[in-house]
Amino acid sequence: MKNSIKELFKTLLIAGSIAIFFRSIFFEPFNIPSGSMIPTLLVGDYLFVSKYSYGYSKYSFPFGLLPIKDRVLYKTPQRGDVIVFRKPGNETIDYIKRLVALPGDTVQVKGGILYINSKKAKRIKTNIGIMKNVLGEEKVTQYDEVFEGSKNHKIIEASDNDLFDNTGLYKVPAKHFFFMGDNRDNSIDSRTPEVGFVPMRNLIGKAEIIFFSHDGAASIFEFWKWHKAIRFSRIGKAIE
Repeated sequence: MKNSIKELFKTLLIAGSIAIFFRSIFFEPFNIPSGSMIPTLLVGDYLFVSKYSYGYSKYSFPFGLLPIKDRVLYKTPQRGDVIVFRKPGNETIDYIKRLVALPGDTVQVKGGILYINSKKAKRIKTNIGIMKNVLGEEKVTQYDEVFEGSKNHKIIEASDNDLFDNTGLYKVPAKHFFFMGDNRDNSIDSRTPEVGFVPMRNLIGKAEIIFFSHDGAASIFEFWKWHKAIRFSRIGKAIE
């Protein structure tokens, strides 16, 4: 009996160590709790984040135990990447946003239009719809946006005159990055003092693929409703 318990404990310890190693070095699962990245990511999306994409920092590992100052095996992120990072000033919280600007870049938003290094991002209207939020319903416009060094991606705007649709000029410091949510009028990101510029060491990894998604219409115990709640069309979707 004692040998059986000992073997079970040994097996669990080995399995746990392998899982921690895999999550720290290769891929880590994350779920989307808010609508700040709509339409790219929806509440209820579950995705894999590649930990190796930009190298490793102390936040790549459990409890931030490794004494890494900035990053090791560093690879420069690309403008337009969707990235998970630790919130500056409260590194217990994970955020996911789109990388807009690199160290040394300037960023400004004027009339809802993004400018990077004084170059205006291209923005093409593709759809108009209604989105529900805590205040009720609001009309939103969807655009295809592309800025220098990025691929085409989708954003939504409720208007071009909200709080952060007209900003001052930001200059990104060395070893820092500037992030924005794709839901431009409903995102706490680098335009706000709450987040600001994100240090290099806070990057966790690149959002790669959605492996599961549900709309919250069924609890885990309501298995007879699962077929309606699961967003099958989003499973396996690459994140761009």
